[in-house]
Formats: sequence, C-alpha cells, structure tokens
Amino acid sequence: MELFKRTIPESQRMQGTAPIQRGSLEGYFLLSLKRLVMEYKVVDTVPFNDQLPGTSGLRKKTPHFMQANYLENFIQAIFNSLSSDDLINSTLVLGGDGRYFSNQAGQAIIKMAAANGVRKLIVAQNFLMCTPGVSAVIREYKALGGILLTASHNAGGLHGDFGVKYNISNGGPAPENVTNEIYRQSTLIQSYKITLMPDIDVSYSHTEHFGNYIVEVIDSAALYVNLLKDIFDFDALRRFVHRPGGFRMVYDAMHGAAGPAARAVFIGELGLPEESVINGIPSPDFNGGHPDPNLTYAKELVKIMGLSPESKGDAPDFGAAADGDADRNMVLGKCFFVTPSDSVAIIAANATETIPYFKLHGLSGAARSMPTSGALEQVTKMLGIDFYEVPTGWKFFGTLLDSGKIGICGEESFGTGGSHIREKDGLWAVLCWLSLLEYNNRGKEEEKLVSVEQIVVRHWEKFGRNYYTRYDYEEVDAKSATNMFNDLRQRIASNQLVLPLNCGYEIMTADDFKYVDPVDGSISEKQGIRILMVDGSRIIFRLSGTGSVGATIRVYIDKYEKENIHTNPSVALRDLVEIALNVSKLQEFTGRNEPTVIT
Repeated sequence: MELFKRTIPESQRMQGTAPIQRGSLEGYFLLSLKRLVMEYKVVDTVPFNDQLPGTSGLRKKTPHFMQANYLENFIQAIFNSLSSDDLINSTLVLGGDGRYFSNQAGQAIIKMAAANGVRKLIVAQNFLMCTPGVSAVIREYKALGGILLTASHNAGGLHGDFGVKYNISNGGPAPENVTNEIYRQSTLIQSYKITLMPDIDVSYSHTEHFGNYIVEVIDSAALYVNLLKDIFDFDALRRFVHRPGGFRMVYDAMHGAAGPAARAVFIGELGLPEESVINGIPSPDFNGGHPDPNLTYAKELVKIMGLSPESKGDAPDFGAAADGDADRNMVLGKCFFVTPSDSVAIIAANATETIPYFKLHGLSGAARSMPTSGALEQVTKMLGIDFYEVPTGWKFFGTLLDSGKIGICGEESFGTGGSHIREKDGLWAVLCWLSLLEYNNRGKEEEKLVSVEQIVVRHWEKFGRNYYTRYDYEEVDAKSATNMFNDLRQRIASNQLVLPLNCGYEIMTADDFKYVDPVDGSISEKQGIRILMVDGSRIIFRLSGTGSVGATIRVYIDKYEKENIHTNPSVALRDLVEIALNVSKLQEFTGRNEPTVIT
C-alpha cells in the first residue's frame, strides 16, 4: 500500500483531483490494485455551527461549501444519522444538477460512502441527475436513499450557491425528524471516514468494483423518460404536436439538469424540432443565469412567448421552463401566464380524463402547501375528493402519497407532482399540460387551436378564480426579519393585530400555522403566519428556507372571486397588498421599499 499512497498524493486524493489515466502503466496497476484492497482513513475534524438543513437541504455559498472539511462533515453527519444496520451493505443514489463544485463533492462522497459501509452506489453520469430522476432511481433500485448535489433554483457558479440534500427510501425529501437528526450529528462530529481510492470516471455508463464496494454509473435520463412514457400517451401527444392545424412550443431548460431529459422527450420521442428546447445544455453556472422558472428570471422564454415589452413576432402556442434541478416548472400560453396555483388545480380537475395514469389509478385526493392559493380546494370540493393543506416543503406530501390519500399535489413556488414519484416533477407537469391541450383539441386537428388561455378561462368559469400574488424580499438582514415575525406573533397572541380603518376587510382568524400529519401524527409548528379574512381572502407571511444568505421574506396574497374573473390581478389584489405591508410593518423592520421578485 505504500506505493499506492505515493502514487496518489494525499492532497490530490482528498481534493478529488487525481483521476486514473487510462492506458498508462500506473493506471493499469491502480485499476488492478483497487479491486483487491479497500483502505480508509479517519480524518479528525471539528463541528461547524451552521449545518441545519432548510426546507430542501443544506444550502450555502459555494466557497463556504469548499472550505476544508465542510462538505465532508455534513456527509458524515448524514451517514451517522442512519442506522448502522441499514447503512451497512446498503444501496444509495448520488446525483445533482451539475452545478459548480459537483465533481469534487461527488468524488469525495463516493469515497466516503465506501468507508461507511455502503455496498453499492448508483451514480449519475457526470453527477447530473434531475431531482425527479433521483426519486425515480431510488424507487426503481429500492435504495436506502439518495444524496443530491443541488441548490435547486438558486444561482450557481463559484460565486453562486451549492447544496446537499438527502432523500429517503421512498424517493422523497427527508422529513424533519431525519433532518433534525442530521443536524444533531453535525454538532457532535469529531471525525469522518474516507477511503484511499482514486477518482471514478463518471463520464460514461459502467460498473466499477472495489473489493465488495460497487459503483454503478448510469444514464439516469433514460430511466426517467421511460417512467414518463408509462404515465402519458406519447402516441397521442406525438400526433397532437404534428397536427395539420399547426402547433409550436418552446421548453426552456435554463442550462440545468432538465436539458437531457427534455431533449429526449420533446425532440427524441415527440419529434419536435431542435428549437423546441432552448438552453438545453447543462452548465456549472447555468450560463451565468438564475435558474428559477418565473417571469423575472426566465427572461428569454418570457420574451419568446409575447409577455415582454421586447417581444416581437408571433408567439408559440405553448411554453414552459424548468429550474436548475428540473423539479419546478412554469407554464405559459401565447401571451399568457398560468400561475402555479392555477396549474395544479387545472391538472387535478382534468387528470382522470386526460392522463392515462389517472384513468387507471383514479384520484383519491389532492394537497397543496399552505401558502398556495385556494384554487385546488375549489376543485376537490366539486370533485368530491379529499383535500389536504400542508406546510411548505415537498417532504410534507410524502406520507400522504405513500398512504394513497392523494394522487396530485403542488406548491405556489412552481412545484407540481403526482404519486408516480415522491418529488415535484417539472417535466411531468409540462406533459400534463400537453395532455390537456391534446384532449381539448382532439378531433379538431385542422381547426384553430384551443389555447392555454382558453383552458384556464373555462376553468375559472366553472370553479371561480383565485387572484394570487407573491412578493419575495431576498437577502434581508436575518435579525430584522426575525424581529418582524416575532412582532407579528406577539400581536397575534395578544389579539392586538388590527387592520387599517375602513379597509373593507375583516379578520376572521390569525395564527401561526401548525400542521399535524394525518398519517404519522408528526407535528410541525411555526410554518407561516396566516391572516384569514371573513370573505375567504388570505394574507400569509413566511420566512423561506431556500436561501443561502440572510433571510428571504415571502408575502402571499389570495382572493377568491366566483363571478368577477377577468380583472387584472394587480388591481384585484391592490388593497390586500397594502394591508399586508401595513400590518406587517415590513418596510419599518427591513428598510425595503420594493420586493426583489413579484410572482
């Protein structure tokens, strides 16, 4: 082993910078040697005080993750949180959205998994696997869980964000009891274990053996696309997108993990032209962009779809965008934006008629996150199916999906999903909308297209409309944000929360949302401050757990109208927005006059 240690210097081995050079004598020797021995070392370390996972894992600025031992500490905390009986000889999955630092982090995790007794590690090619794909692979391989290298919709690159998230055996995000234990372990850690092995070539699909340890590198997009083909009628979709009356669509992968799967589906399976997928090549810094699929950051798509002052020419019939790890989606029609709250409601209202999976399995119920508009609730009432309201964070849908209580769920933050996996699924949502368009235009192949806007308006005419907006105040001073929320809680507790005089609204109740899981009885408190009005309107304040710097305050406004469905949302919600800012004293506490993003 002395020759092995000299061949790969310690500094290179720990930083993951010394891959085996195929074809060299040294490489041949090491490739032979690694199959015979598995040696690991124990590295002394000290705890970091900031490794509490947020809504979707641990997210920090990339240089913060790159400091010595930071990543390794958190990964070891994940392993330490798991039962040794479960971990030894287990199968785990490793993938991510391809952002900067993924290769170095991935190589370290491969070595640490071996040292901690993992039997088999399923690794995505180039560590690139969309989040819904990871969920599908975990379920397909019946793995113990998966580690995702992603900060989702946050910007990437050396000066952007990096993140690590742990998913459990059902394929979904770890629940709070698991993430709390990971954090506890991170505060106790004194050392981590890592094997003395060379880097793995993850650029192609193959299997490597290191003693009893197996690393299988897979093309995750292929498995994921096959799953989608089992859910939707691809033959019908193929006929629709090539209809004689014409159809044009654009899917913006935003240089994230959606690119390979999107190209495989829209170009490979459906036969759409190359220009139907834009920004389809994944980039470590998302080509300098912000991979958040909303009207602010998806500027190119917004312009193409006729929703920008800079738009020119005839817009396509359908547009959609993904975030960095492809679990979120934005849906657009020609010069028309579909709110995520409306999107999940419309999918649920039509699922058993338009999607083969739901025709076969039915739809037992549906759920939304608490800040999401009440549009889905209107649908479940009319359909006579169960409805559930959960805190923000996809992990809260997991027990409902596992128990069969729901088949569709969604969040206002552009996340939509179904019971086929345990993550939100951006490409699945887009195919749901393509199926809606196909169904509404069936038998009308040469007629004018029934548009996205027409489908949405027909839904409002039947179910009513929930006018909705979200104001995001990003990178707010954390202490100021905390003080604002403490002040709101104190006024609610003492019944001193009052609305401006003659504002036209009356408070029915105000609280800090507490969720009791109907399946396992787990309790989650302080999930967002709700002000519920007598007329059904809602104002909600929430501290987001997806940022990496300071605090993000989100303000949500929701107003239901049964008859008045054609007002401009900014006009319909203007009074409630003013009330929200007045009641919260947001400007007074934060100094912010304008939100960073309005959705």
